[in-house]
Amino acid sequence: MDAANPHYQQQLSDFRLSYSKAGAVTSIVLVLAGVGLDHFSYPDRQLEFFLLRLGVCLLTVGILLLLFTRFGLRQVRALTMVWLLLPQVMIAYMIYRTDGAESIYFVGLHLAMYAVGIILPISILEGIGFGVITLVLYVLACAMHPSGFSDSGRLYTNALFILFSGIASAVCTWYNERARVRLFSLQYEVSQKNDKLVEINNTLAEVKGQLVQREKMAALGTLSAGLLHELNNPVNYSLMAINMGLSTPSAGKDELLKESLNDAREGMVRVQNIVSDLKTFAYQKPGADVLRPFLLEKAVHSARRLAGFELKGVSVQVDMPQDSHVVGEEPAIIGVMINLLSNAAHALAKAQREKPEIVVSAVIDGDRMRVRVRDNGHGIDPDHIDRVFEPFFTTREVGSGLGLGLSVSYGIIQRHGGTLAVASEPGVWTEFSFDLARPQT
Repeated sequence: MDAANPHYQQQLSDFRLSYSKAGAVTSIVLVLAGVGLDHFSYPDRQLEFFLLRLGVCLLTVGILLLLFTRFGLRQVRALTMVWLLLPQVMIAYMIYRTDGAESIYFVGLHLAMYAVGIILPISILEGIGFGVITLVLYVLACAMHPSGFSDSGRLYTNALFILFSGIASAVCTWYNERARVRLFSLQYEVSQKNDKLVEINNTLAEVKGQLVQREKMAALGTLSAGLLHELNNPVNYSLMAINMGLSTPSAGKDELLKESLNDAREGMVRVQNIVSDLKTFAYQKPGADVLRPFLLEKAVHSARRLAGFELKGVSVQVDMPQDSHVVGEEPAIIGVMINLLSNAAHALAKAQREKPEIVVSAVIDGDRMRVRVRDNGHGIDPDHIDRVFEPFFTTREVGSGLGLGLSVSYGIIQRHGGTLAVASEPGVWTEFSFDLARPQT
């Protein structure tokens, strides 16, 4: 960072403004405090000098008030130099009205220059200019005094002291300027690193959330695989018993018994399908090639059955091409579809449509399959649509979800070489879309 850097210039501008305000208040206090010096050094001019000091203070107060306006913000440097020079002009006038080169007031000129060089954030050119103007004011005050240059030795000595003070003030200003550049540079670097740390923390939070979700899914898959295997056996036994019952002569004679057995068989077949879907979704053999061809239509119907409880009362239409083969990880894609169908069901429940509807469609586009899931729910707020894929972002009530479903789904589709996107018309519809690779022919 250097003095031409806009970031540095902005910081320096703010720095100048705050120091100019504080310096103006300090100047007012010191100028008024000089009344005591007038009283003991030149009591005969005490009233005259008090009015002079009061006038300088009022002008400084006016400049201080200007620093709180838009004009003052744009003209901080000029206004600072004006209130700095007001006490110098006052002191020069006092030197002229008292003892000229012999006046004790010339000490005040030195104090002002040292204070400017050490404390105030002015540039080196402004510091040199302030010193030159102070020297000129002193020489003019002595020249206009009735004694003129009669005591030239004292005049030259005091002028040299003022010159030395001006040089010392300019050197201090130069070093202070360098220190400020370094300070603001370090602050800027720290700010940049803090921004990067925030970005890293957000990324870590996202990764952590996805890892937690994957660990839960892995644990659920391991548990489900065992449970589903055990559940499948009694389902098969029950189906065998029902089929045997249907084959008996009594079932053929009793229509009520036959109808009841058929209903029981239909229910057990549905349970068998759900078990099969759950096994596909929750279990993956270790070491297996997870990216393999599968029927997207079958995966959609599996997701539809698994999300069946949330889809009660919702019309789900599936429009697939004749050949819906895609390449990917079937359990993961089923998980994505479950999440999209579940979110759509929640949106429809919130919208309370008379005819809630979800349309799942797919079209072949070259070597990709384009999939869309659209609902006629309440849509997504424009302020939220850019955040729907953020981890932990959710508009549901506390305890209704972690806000990880869409984030994890986005990562799954991205892992398959596609993109999960969203479009919505608030109050009308929402559509999620993604694409998957087709098998190579």
